[in-house]
Amino acid sequence: MSVFSSLIDQTEVIKVLQEAVMASRNNSDTTQAMTHAWLFTGPPGSGRSNAAVAFAAALVCKEGGCSKCNDCMSTITGSHADVELIKTEGLSIKIDEIRELISRASWAPSVSNWRVVVIEDADRLTDSAANALLKVIEEPGLRTVWLLCAPTLTDVLPTIRSRCRHLSLRTPSTKAISNLLVTRDGADPKVADFVARASGGHIGRARYLATDASAKENRENILRLPFMLKDIASAFTAAQVLVESAKKEALTDSEKKDEVEISKLKQAWGSTGSKLVAGGSKAIKELEKEQKSRSTRMVRDYLDRALLDLATLYRDILLVQSGSTDSLINQDLTDQIKKLAASQSPEKTLKKIEAILKARINLAQNAAPLLLIEALMCELR
Repeated sequence: MSVFSSLIDQTEVIKVLQEAVMASRNNSDTTQAMTHAWLFTGPPGSGRSNAAVAFAAALVCKEGGCSKCNDCMSTITGSHADVELIKTEGLSIKIDEIRELISRASWAPSVSNWRVVVIEDADRLTDSAANALLKVIEEPGLRTVWLLCAPTLTDVLPTIRSRCRHLSLRTPSTKAISNLLVTRDGADPKVADFVARASGGHIGRARYLATDASAKENRENILRLPFMLKDIASAFTAAQVLVESAKKEALTDSEKKDEVEISKLKQAWGSTGSKLVAGGSKAIKELEKEQKSRSTRMVRDYLDRALLDLATLYRDILLVQSGSTDSLINQDLTDQIKKLAASQSPEKTLKKIEAILKARINLAQNAAPLLLIEALMCELR
């Protein structure tokens, strides 16, 4: 089994990457298959980060990506000496982080032929960080490869993307995701089919819905909101419920992680009771600042998933209005969907879908979550 086996429905991308790995192993100067900078784009859940990590593993693996050796496994877990995996938990990647990264990236490989840097959220680079990265991509190290990931080409500076080889990943088909959940995770075929449709092609989201009962319950609660929108007051109530639910989930996910991180940092700074060695208090404050930023992003990520769930509901309403009920995503809500479809025109449904998509864009641009969701719920009533 190859490291590329984890990529679902990405045949063309896998072919390009395998050719690049072969060219890198042959040290060929006569082929354009291998280059020093790559940009992986694709919608959330398409596997763009997985593709970049798999490529990194294949480049440092002596067998070209066997998936079983220490090089492959340590790359995938983020512990390989010659592979940097940059995962952003905050709202942005700042210039100080990139400067430190550039310094490390200039080192020669220690145990393999390549030094590989994977930046999972290149779209979150600040302008100054992006400009700093541009300089090193313009003058790459002889044995350094940069792998950048972003949702679309327009999310990356034109000067950076023009110096990268671009690979576009597509949204995996419902059938491919369903088959993966059944064969890899042992999911019930009916459950796998439902979550594959409900996830909108997001592999991670589909697996989460298939394996976590609370995730499924949260989704059901979100989809009930449009049916309670009768007036302005109910719209504001629905918005409050959704935002508070997002905060609660973010708090649940981050609380334990925050506590462990603080404890480890205190140990590293020689905590003895309530006292820290010099510099420890400052380090704690910096970590708490990062944790707060991570929590903010988690709330926004949860709200974005909720908006996608709402979009599937209005997509189903539009299908019913067009006379089709065979391919509804939310089949368990068929009766309610038919009732809502009969109460409004297809044109109004389309406007509501557009409002949801616009809200997602504004959310990504750091609009105030509660005000944003309140305005959206007023439009959806």
